Amino acid sequence: MFSISRNYKTGFIISTLASIISVVLLFVPGLHLGIDFRGGTLIEVKYPQTVSIADVTADVESAGFSNIVVQQVSDVQLIIKTSAIDSADDHERLIGSLSGRYGSVEELRFDSIGPIIGEELKRRSVWQGIFVCVGILLYVAYAFRNFGDKNNLMNISSWRLSWAALIALAHDIIILLGVFVVLGMLRDLEIDTLFVTAVLTTLGFSVNDTIVVFDRLRENVTRYRTDPLSQNIDRSINETMTRSLNTSGTLLFVLLALALFGGQTVFYFVIALVIGVIVGTYSSIFIASPLLLIWNQKK
Repeated sequence: MFSISRNYKTGFIISTLASIISVVLLFVPGLHLGIDFRGGTLIEVKYPQTVSIADVTADVESAGFSNIVVQQVSDVQLIIKTSAIDSADDHERLIGSLSGRYGSVEELRFDSIGPIIGEELKRRSVWQGIFVCVGILLYVAYAFRNFGDKNNLMNISSWRLSWAALIALAHDIIILLGVFVVLGMLRDLEIDTLFVTAVLTTLGFSVNDTIVVFDRLRENVTRYRTDPLSQNIDRSINETMTRSLNTSGTLLFVLLALALFGGQTVFYFVIALVIGVIVGTYSSIFIASPLLLIWNQKK
């Protein structure tokens, strides 16, 4: 039987180092925010022939636009991001600059967000995360409110389970954000509202895995009342590990299929979910349950 109670220190060291590196990256250089949060214009166009990113960038700059980022979707399809466009004349001027060198372009998508709306979206995203975390904290405390009843000689408070679950969630999100800071540096990847959706989905999946382990632990501390908590934790993790790995594995197959065949627009959204599933499964085994063991030993 795999013993997490004897091997959790290795997992803690790995998680601590990864979390510290991720936190440092969040401050320097920080997340590369997209136009959803900083404001700007995104236009996706299709050319009649193969185009050069350098030529398109030069054409847009010559038209007087700033903060230009050009991403290639295919040989003839590009996504161009610039500073916010406030008028129809500026829109026409942008289309004209794109049509000059290679002929007329087909406009596939156009989004423009002002800086004030971007700040509002950023603030709402933060509050969404806080609301979800508080909700999870209260829900776990209520769902396991009888964890420390008279049948449980360990007398573990349900609030300790809540905080253990929340710390595991914080670990998952910090690691996920750190990975996307690196992707922003290497791939010029920008964070948008779709990424916020991936983060919230990761929270839900991760806490689900943790609750499954805690629920089995609740059964075992009642059934094996005289066994030490470390043995009950090991027993609970081993009894639920196959279920957790099977659930995560089948979900990863679906996500990898989406990443390969779903197209460029959802690729990094799927990658965020893949990272969230892997880290969430890891934290439910190596972070949440060992925290209970440490707190009980101190108690």
